[in-house]
Amino acid sequence: MLKAIIIDDELYAREELNELLVETNQVQVIEQCSNAIEGLKAINSLKPDVVFLDIHMPQISGLELLSMLDQETMPKVVFVTAYDEYAVKAFEDNAFDYLLKPVESCRLLKTLKRINAERSELPNYEPIINNKLELIPCSGFNRILLLTPNEIEIAMSEQTGVHLLTEKDKFTASLSLKVLEEKTDLIRCHRQYLINPTCIREIKLLDNGSADIVTKSGHHAPVSRRYLKVIKDRFGLL
Repeated sequence: MLKAIIIDDELYAREELNELLVETNQVQVIEQCSNAIEGLKAINSLKPDVVFLDIHMPQISGLELLSMLDQETMPKVVFVTAYDEYAVKAFEDNAFDYLLKPVESCRLLKTLKRINAERSELPNYEPIINNKLELIPCSGFNRILLLTPNEIEIAMSEQTGVHLLTEKDKFTASLSLKVLEEKTDLIRCHRQYLINPTCIREIKLLDNGSADIVTKSGHHAPVSRRYLKVIKDRFGLL
């Protein structure tokens, strides 16, 4: 049985799709989310086989959410939309599949048949997703915040998750370092650290061949020997 997550800001649409999926006896809906931020967390923690994703949602759209996922591990994504022009022009050739609202049971069954037939294949979403992220969803101090990438000075991976350091605050992100490296201008300086090159104030070279970066706000990030040459070459250092 397929494990599925439904992400849609409309309660009625979520409930209607959930009922249709239950009736097929092929899908277990393991989570329903009302926005992309909740959906991102659910996808990362629950690892569904398929996500039914609304396109038009407040703050972060379905396409923006798709850009935040690691394409090597992401589930099948079925877009759900009330706008036929999106399906015809953008998704028919590139997305794994799409459903028009209101969803019809016979069309849903065709989608599930495709999913079961192609579960081992990774769809190519590149033509319809953004190359760069414009917003980074993160949490901290009992709130959810949307950061722009240029606000981030350091991103680091710890046992408690991926943490982002800004000028004054520290937040926890739902994105992996790999996605942040691929989808923003942050660069790798250590296996567990990314640095914003525009925020570097000082690079302290150490005797063991590594280095320590100090940002404009006084944050520190290690530079391993593996990445020190890359950092030096970027800034034209000998």
